[in-house]
Amino acid sequence: MSAKVQADQYFAALERLKFRGDPISNDAVAMEAGKGRGSIKKLRPAHAELIKEIDKAIKAAKEVTVASDPLPGLRRDIEGLTRRLDQSLDREIALLNELYELRAKVKQLAEDNRQLKMGRLVPVQ
Repeated sequence: MSAKVQADQYFAALERLKFRGDPISNDAVAMEAGKGRGSIKKLRPAHAELIKEIDKAIKAAKEVTVASDPLPGLRRDIEGLTRRLDQSLDREIALLNELYELRAKVKQLAEDNRQLKMGRLVPVQ
């Protein structure tokens, strides 16, 4: 088979993989073209243009994946929600601490009031 016909088969296989959205690699293109793994060699001059096109397709697929990947946005949302949760918990802890201090003060004042009523504690003038 001539090098031109083989190259055309490889290019057609590459286009099919791009169209389907399948992962693209030298081996995947070779297998799609009906050839064996490793049949696309960097050292073969006839494959130089094909390898460039495969590399372009791989980069394009990665860019599309990164652009359509919702994970970075979701991670930012999670970080923001985590930060808000931490702030809320800090406020909650501060309020609980204040509540415990005020309850202790009320308890002390109630005890002082009881002592005053019994005459054991002299009021401060």
